[in-house]
Amino acid sequence: MNMRDSLLKTMLFVGLLFSSAIASAQDSKELYNTATSFIRDGDYANAILVLNQALQMEPDNVEFRKQLGFAYYLQGDMSKSKNIIESLLNKKEADAQLYQIAGNIYQARQEWKTAQKLYEKGLKKFPESGELYNDNGQLLMFLKIYEGGMGSWLKGIEKDPNFPSNYYNAARAYAYTKDVLWIIIYGEIFVNLESYTDRTAEVRNMLIDAYKKLYNDPSILSKAVEEQQQQATKKSKRPSAAEFENNYLAAMGKQVGVVMTGIDPESLTMLRTRFLLDWYNFSGLRFPYALFDFQRTLLREGMFEAYNQWIFGPVANQAAFKAWTSLHKSDYDGFLQFQRSHTLKMRPDEHYNDNHFSLPR
Repeated sequence: MNMRDSLLKTMLFVGLLFSSAIASAQDSKELYNTATSFIRDGDYANAILVLNQALQMEPDNVEFRKQLGFAYYLQGDMSKSKNIIESLLNKKEADAQLYQIAGNIYQARQEWKTAQKLYEKGLKKFPESGELYNDNGQLLMFLKIYEGGMGSWLKGIEKDPNFPSNYYNAARAYAYTKDVLWIIIYGEIFVNLESYTDRTAEVRNMLIDAYKKLYNDPSILSKAVEEQQQQATKKSKRPSAAEFENNYLAAMGKQVGVVMTGIDPESLTMLRTRFLLDWYNFSGLRFPYALFDFQRTLLREGMFEAYNQWIFGPVANQAAFKAWTSLHKSDYDGFLQFQRSHTLKMRPDEHYNDNHFSLPR
């Protein structure tokens, strides 16, 4: 055999090995996708079976092992799940989701302190993970460390401003206090980020109630208006969370007359329109905020009424909402089409909450 034939044979052999490796990788990936579909359908036994087949092809694949541990967790076998997930935590491929799964396993086993320490470790490694802040906040609230729980959710909002669950849990926690401002703000952000779930309907109800509570105590609003007038005469200083809140309440306080006959989608549309005009006259430059910019864009596009109906109509009065959408079908359809391509995107560095949270005794 000459050198040319030998080289050709070697090349063909290497190519065959390479093709076999690619086929194996493709097969294992297909098995992983099949297992993921089983998990999505709630068939955890089949997911485990298929993932074990995939791991025979790629025994060191961390993603496959993580999914297997997750499947055992969903099946309720916490012992096997824990053994698999714990073995992966020190791998360089360990991601935030792996820490989240591990924390859930420890909580299922009622190992609360271990779970909390794990979340802290995970957040040091992944300080931008909204999911970890959310789970950590839920655990702290369960342990009755209320300020710590709220602080975790607020940090999650600050670090990962487009992850919805921290807004959801923060708004729900504020519902147990008199601080309705953040229910209104976080609730509306959440409804935009997670628009069509059971949680969305829950938060829509919270929003209506929060507006009612806000205007049931006019003394808070009138005091905010007075303080804003006093601030206008003072030398400019660095914006603070307290000033943001006061300016928000002052802008709302100037619109009391709009809701004299009650809170409904129509009065809220007028109230919120006037709020935006006031906000951008007095506070918009000092406190840039993506939510208010989003609202102003809808106002300019002539879609603000439809947007307010979308938020408040289904929970305020279902029959009236259906009547409005039927009478204004083209306007409502136009808004829904616009919304699909112009979703709310919260921006980093626009965080105005300093976590003055406490439950009433």
